[in-house]
Amino acid sequence: MTSPNTGPRTRTEEFTVASEHLLARVKELIHEGNTRRIIIKNSSGHSLIEFPVTVGVVGAVLLPVWAAIAAIVSLAAHYTVAVVKEDPPAT
Repeated sequence: MTSPNTGPRTRTEEFTVASEHLLARVKELIHEGNTRRIIIKNSSGHSLIEFPVTVGVVGAVLLPVWAAIAAIVSLAAHYTVAVVKEDPPAT
């Protein structure tokens, strides 16, 4: 008999990053492969941008996201990045 929870599980990680490292960190998260959604919050905890990361999304498709992040960087010194990741299903 199969357990109803055998599908992928998600978890959320949050960390603080300085504005000058925000874009580089987001690029790293996208290249990790198991990232499903990225949320950038200001120091008050309000979401500034939230976008899904789908498999195979690279290059020109992400240009609007990079432009939005570049604009956000000028707003504050520190941000919280919330990352929703997918864990492989349990066997």
